[in-house]
Amino acid sequence: MTALTDRFGRVHNYLRISVTDRCNLRCLYCMPEEGVAFADASTLLSYDQIVEVVEAGAELGITRLRITGGEPLVRPGLPELIGRLSAISAIEDIALTTNGMLLAPHAEALKAAGLTRVNISLDTLDASRFRLIARRGELKRVLEGVEAAAAAGLTPIKLNCVLLKGINEDEIAAFLRLAYEQPLHVRFIEYMPIGHADDNWKKHYLPLARVHEIAAEQGYKTEPGEAISGNGPSENWRLVGGVGSFGLIHPVSDQFCSQCNRLRLTADGYIKPCLYWVDELDVRPALGDRASMLELYSRAMDLKPESHEMAAKLADGAQSHIPTSRRMSQIGG
Repeated sequence: MTALTDRFGRVHNYLRISVTDRCNLRCLYCMPEEGVAFADASTLLSYDQIVEVVEAGAELGITRLRITGGEPLVRPGLPELIGRLSAISAIEDIALTTNGMLLAPHAEALKAAGLTRVNISLDTLDASRFRLIARRGELKRVLEGVEAAAAAGLTPIKLNCVLLKGINEDEIAAFLRLAYEQPLHVRFIEYMPIGHADDNWKKHYLPLARVHEIAAEQGYKTEPGEAISGNGPSENWRLVGGVGSFGLIHPVSDQFCSQCNRLRLTADGYIKPCLYWVDELDVRPALGDRASMLELYSRAMDLKPESHEMAAKLADGAQSHIPTSRRMSQIGG
C-alpha cells in the first residue's frame, strides 16, 4: 500500500465525502437566504460510485471518512451507504457532520449501519436566534438530535459552533457552561471566506482568542485537553472540574495547514485537495478503471498547495492561487 503523501511530506488518511449539496437550512455563513443553484440529482455521484472512489483511496491509505453535505440526511438511504463503506476492511472510522434537524429518527439506524460518531452544527442555544442564523428550522429538533445521538452511542458528540461577531459571540459563556456541565465537546470555529470573501465576512469574522478571554472572565480554569476521537485540527481544552471540553478551530487566525491530512470528494464528483482553492479533479473519467482512479489520487497530491491564504484575504493581501467560487454547501464542509 502506497501512502498518499504530498510534495510537503503530509500523509493523507482522511476523506470527507459530500453526498449532496442540498440543505434544509440556509445558515447565513454557508449560503444566501434564497439558496444557491443546486446540482441536478443526475449529476450527483451514486452510492456505487462513491464506494468505488473510497475503495481506491483505501488501497492508498485512506482509513477515516466523514460524510457531509449540504445536509447529508436529506439524501435518501444514507444508512445503506454507511453500511457499504464500513464493510471496506481498511476503513476504521466513519463520522457524520449534520445540522441535526433530521438526526433523531435516523440515529439508531446510522449506528447499526456502522457510523462511529457525529458532529452537530449548533451556533446558538436561543430558539429565536436560531431562526436568525439558520433562517428556517427549529432549535428543538436539533437538541432532540443531540439526545438521540447520545442514546444511540454515537459518541463522542461534538457541537460545531461558528462564531459570528455581533451575532452569537455573546453566547460563548453559555456554550462553555454547556461543555462544563455535560459530556459534550463544543468546537468553536472561525468564520471562513469560502466562496464569499466579501465585506460581510470581514464584518462578522471573530478571532477565537475571544473564547479564552470569556473563559477567564467567567472564572473557569482551563488546561490543554487530550485529543478527542476524530480527524480534525481542533486545539483542545478542558475546563478544570467539568465533564466536557471545548476546542478551537482557527483556520484564519492560526492556520494549521502543515498538519493537513484530508481530501474532499464533492457530491458532483470532484476531488478537492484544498477547501479554499479552486483546484479540483473530476473522478468520473476514472470510474470503472482502478488504475486511473489511483492515478487521480496521486494527481491530487501533486496539486495540493502548501497552505490556504485566508489570513491574507482578511488583510486584503495578494493571493498565490485562485480561491474557489463554490459555497461551503457545494464543497462539503
